[in-house]
Amino acid sequence: MSFDRNGECWCGSGKKYKKCHMAFDDKLELFKKRGYKLPTKAMIKTPAQIEGIKKAAVVNNGLLDYIEERIKAGASTEDIDKWAVEFLAANNAHSADLNYQGYPKSICTSVNDVVCHGIPSEKVILKEGDIVNVDATTEVDGFYADASRMYIIGNASDDAKRLVEETKKCLEIGIAQVKPWESVIGDIGKAIEAYAHKCGYSVVEEFCGHGVGLKMHENPYVYHFNPNEKTELIVPGMVFTIEPMINQGRKDIFIDAKNGWEVKTKDHKLSAQWEHTLLVTETGCEILSK
Repeated sequence: MSFDRNGECWCGSGKKYKKCHMAFDDKLELFKKRGYKLPTKAMIKTPAQIEGIKKAAVVNNGLLDYIEERIKAGASTEDIDKWAVEFLAANNAHSADLNYQGYPKSICTSVNDVVCHGIPSEKVILKEGDIVNVDATTEVDGFYADASRMYIIGNASDDAKRLVEETKKCLEIGIAQVKPWESVIGDIGKAIEAYAHKCGYSVVEEFCGHGVGLKMHENPYVYHFNPNEKTELIVPGMVFTIEPMINQGRKDIFIDAKNGWEVKTKDHKLSAQWEHTLLVTETGCEILSK
């Protein structure tokens, strides 16, 4: 698709195309000729969209901070959901999780061997030594930000603490691969998988990171393992999550038939996850939500 060099740029900046994204698009064409898979225009956020996503990220970060101040042994995972509802209402924001494809709660709480999509419940009481992933996606004025954190309840075992720490390192190693005009999405997964295996852990392959911003889930699909296929060139303006799910034992998982949502490790060993929303910049990336 060609654009009028003197017309308004496709990105919505209000600038002329020749003064805004023309050089950017010319650079993309050079990479295309070299055989790279290019991101679509929909994967590249406009300045106005980025500002909206940043506002959602501020609230999402605040929500996870709010939970961090309160989470402790004796609290139920239903309490965590109530805190989310309370905080979001006070900040004129909404949970993107609530009613998403029928999901019944405003946040995900995954304890110990629950990999992801744990449903808050009054019956699940946090106890000393538990590890808990809390995953929040916040919508503010039509823009979305997504992040998850691990919380260690009281004095956990050394093995549990190591898993949580090394999973965060997996995330950091993935983020380090975000090099605009140099790396591709698949480089993130290759690096994460190599480090996880070095630690003696496995990587869940059924769930990966994703584009985010105008919807909760967008393209590109962000692998946490070597995809062995061509993936998109990373360029400025892309917004996506990296959220490795690392298992203490085997990578095999199953979905709990009782509720159709909770994903658990087949061997019932521990699983951990950290997630950030990133904006790719001209020189690297900016962590928006964490």
